[in-house]
Amino acid sequence: MINIVAIVGRPNVGKSTLFNRLTESRSAIVDDMPGVTRDRHYGAAEWCGKKFSVMDTGGYVEGSDDVFEGEIRKQVKLAIEEAQVILYLVDVKTGITDYDKEIAQLLRKSRKKVILVINKVDTHKDEAVASEFYALGLGDYFTIASASGSGTGDLLDEVVKHLKPEDEEEEELPKLTIIGQPNVGKSSLLNFLTGSNRSIVTPLAGTTRDTINIRYNSFGFDFLLVDTAGLRKKNKVKEDLEFYSVMRSIKAIEQSDVCILMIDATQGVTIQDVNIFHLIEKNNKGAVILVNKWDLIDKDKVNTRMFTEEIKNRFAPFTDLPILFTSVINKQRIHKALETAIEVYNNRKKKVPTSQLNKVLLPIIAATPPPAYKSKLINIKYITQVPGMYPRFVFSAVTRNM
Repeated sequence: MINIVAIVGRPNVGKSTLFNRLTESRSAIVDDMPGVTRDRHYGAAEWCGKKFSVMDTGGYVEGSDDVFEGEIRKQVKLAIEEAQVILYLVDVKTGITDYDKEIAQLLRKSRKKVILVINKVDTHKDEAVASEFYALGLGDYFTIASASGSGTGDLLDEVVKHLKPEDEEEEELPKLTIIGQPNVGKSSLLNFLTGSNRSIVTPLAGTTRDTINIRYNSFGFDFLLVDTAGLRKKNKVKEDLEFYSVMRSIKAIEQSDVCILMIDATQGVTIQDVNIFHLIEKNNKGAVILVNKWDLIDKDKVNTRMFTEEIKNRFAPFTDLPILFTSVINKQRIHKALETAIEVYNNRKKKVPTSQLNKVLLPIIAATPPPAYKSKLINIKYITQVPGMYPRFVFSAVTRNM
C-alpha cells in the first residue's frame, strides 16, 4: 500500500509551504490569502529510502458561513480517514487559537498517529514560546520553519518511523486528465467516478485551483485521474492565484497520456474549447471529447449529429476524435467515456510492424510521390515506427537524379 501523510491545520499556518518543502516541488499554490488550498492535494516524497505520499489540505475552519469553508471541513475529515500519519501544523507567531483547540479535539478522536508541528519558529524566543502548545493535549512536538526547511529533517525522521511496510513497486498507470473551461462539470465527474467528494463542487466557476490526482481502481479499470483548475482566456486571468492555477492545468496536460476534454453543451463549442484542444494536440496527447450537460439541451433544436459536425469543423483537420454526449448529473455514459479513454491510451501504445506499414503506405506513396528536392527524386524505401510515448514514424529514403 502507499503510505499517506496528511498535513492539516487552520488557514494560513504554512501547510502548502510545508507540502512543497517535503515533496521538493511547487505543486501546491502558496499565497498569503487564507483558504488558497481548497482540495486535498497529493505529492510524492522520499526520506531515508522510504517513499510515501504527502497530502495538503484546505485550512480547517469550524462554524464559518463561507460556502468553501464548509466544503474544506469535509475535505480535512476525509483526509484524516485516508492518512496513516497526520502532521498537525500550528503557527507559533499567533499562539493557540480556538480553531487550534477544535482541530486538536477532532484529531484526538481520530485514533491516528498525530504529530504536532509548530511552524514559523525562527528564533530562540519562538522556541521558548512553543512550549505553550502542550496545552493542546497532543504530547511532544517538533518545531520547524517550513519556508527555510529548518527542522524538517528531524520531523521526517519521526514520520518514517510510523509508516507501514511498502508493497512492491506498482507498474506505471495511465494518466487521464480531465480538462476544460471552468464550471463544465470536471469535479462533478471526478466525484462521481470515485464515489466520494474528492473535489469541492459549488456552482461558482473557478472552485478548483490545484490539480488533483487520485487512483481509480473499479469496474476493471486501473488508472490515475487528474482533475484540474478550469482554463480561462488570458484576458480573464486577473488574479496571480488564478494564473498559477492555469499553469498547473497546462502542466497536467503535459504529464498526461489522454485528456478528457469536457465541453458545456449549453454553451456550444467556444473559441476557448478550440484553444484547449490545440494545447492537447500540441503536446501530442490522446483526446476524448465529452459533451456534458446534454440533458439540458432541447433535442428538437440540436441533436448529436449537428453537434458532432460542429466539433469536427472547429477541430479540423482532426475529425476522427471520439465524441460522447453525457450528463454527469444524470450519470449518463460516464463509464463509456472511461472505456473510450483507455481505448485511446492503448492505441497510443500500439506498435505497428514495419512490414504492415510498408504494405499499406508504400503503394500510396508510389501513387502520390513526394516532390523533388534540389532536382533529385525522393524514393521512400521503408517506414518504421520509433519508440516513444506516442506513435512516431521514420521514412527511410534515398535520392536519385531526375
